[in-house]
Amino acid sequence: MKEQGDETSRGHAASNPLDILVQELKSTLEYSKVLTPDSEGYSDSIKRWSDSVEKKAGIVAYVNSAQEIARTILLCRKHSVSFVVAGGKHSSSGASSTDGGLVIDLAKMRKVEIKASRKIAKVQGGCVWQDVDEAAAEHGLAMVGGTVNHTGVGGLTLGGGYGWLSGRYGLTIDSLLQVEIVLGDGSIKTASKDENSDLFWAVRGAGHCFGVVSEFVFETHDQKNHVWAGQMLWPASTKLDAVLDFANDLMTKSDPDSAIILGVTKPPFMAEPAVVATVFHNGSRDNAERVFQPLLDLQPLKNTTQERPYREMNGVMNHAVGYGGRKLSKGACFVPRLSAAFVRSLIVDLQTLHRAVPGSQRSILLFEFLHSGGWTKIANDATAFANRGPQLNVMIGPFWDNAEDDQKIQLWARQIAKKTKMELERRKKEEGSPAWMERIGEYGNYDGLLSNASGIFGDNLDRLRSLKMRYDPENVFDKSHALLTAAKE
Repeated sequence: MKEQGDETSRGHAASNPLDILVQELKSTLEYSKVLTPDSEGYSDSIKRWSDSVEKKAGIVAYVNSAQEIARTILLCRKHSVSFVVAGGKHSSSGASSTDGGLVIDLAKMRKVEIKASRKIAKVQGGCVWQDVDEAAAEHGLAMVGGTVNHTGVGGLTLGGGYGWLSGRYGLTIDSLLQVEIVLGDGSIKTASKDENSDLFWAVRGAGHCFGVVSEFVFETHDQKNHVWAGQMLWPASTKLDAVLDFANDLMTKSDPDSAIILGVTKPPFMAEPAVVATVFHNGSRDNAERVFQPLLDLQPLKNTTQERPYREMNGVMNHAVGYGGRKLSKGACFVPRLSAAFVRSLIVDLQTLHRAVPGSQRSILLFEFLHSGGWTKIANDATAFANRGPQLNVMIGPFWDNAEDDQKIQLWARQIAKKTKMELERRKKEEGSPAWMERIGEYGNYDGLLSNASGIFGDNLDRLRSLKMRYDPENVFDKSHALLTAAKE
């Protein structure tokens, strides 16, 4: 009581939980940096990948350890101050931003330790994939990381994680061996297949809902050779069918080392939409060109393919999805063969958006043709991630300029996702509605609009809810997919 009285004598601080929290954080967090709106560096601290989810945090705490994360959580709960967790800040859902609350920012926790003899990577929770790619490459190793290297390791991993090596090694979570995680009661747990195995099950697909992962331990994979990769571009009006035929055909071959992500967008140097192929082959140029010769024969207007170190691969698409500006991601699924007529209809929808919303010309639709054998060899209930199957991902990525168009963009993204789902339903009927197609949901990491949890976790949702009641019964981690109650805005 004396401390509160002293503060009252200095002004209004004692009546403001945020002011008291700031004082207690600064006195108890030995190595952390605590920012408030009047602090130098505050403006940069609240920036996000998408400007549309930038919010005015009351406090930003740059923590340095699991212990400091735990203390911060407990102090927030003591003073009833809402908090969020920020890693790579690459989400467009707003789950790492807060209006007036506290951000636990992991940006100072970016150490990567490679144990080359065991092919193990210990990765702190604030790392981005570029940190991991570069550290692993020094030892001739690689990880199944994201296809954009400024994505946070934590966000991608906890939601599943697809990458260029997924065809051979599966999802990012399939190479995850262990986590150190801070729970809502401040306890620090190790979770692996041998310790707290049920929590480890939940973390692999729904980790955002259970705690703050301060350290990941991954299995790495030999990657001594260069890869052949780059981008090729053609006018969609004349080349879409041929490029799409190639991508569909590639999925029929038993080649886990070749992949292609097709993008439909309107480059600034073209008067019409283009189809952009980001291609990847984990092997020599000679082998790659034999695989991709049909695309090369289509005489692309742009061709950046070459042999390059794998560490560069996850930066090939960075230029299209850099930080800043208003943008959104929304997910859907498709099953090859993907129909050219359907994609052409989406191009019409994209052109309609261009005319209606300023700044939307940068918008892009991505179709990920990655070999599914790497992740389908693992049972759908082996981890919380519930969307294992031959289906592939669509990423709906609108860009726009003005806040007054936020709702219009969200509606458009939902409409495109609904249209894609209708196409999937058509394909189900065409295939005779096999059981695996009935289980197709949505990839949570692309779900910038936070869809219903059942669409993300499917048959695994009941077990997740039971584990949520065990490990986070008070729903401390409530900013992501709702397992107990509706997620908070």
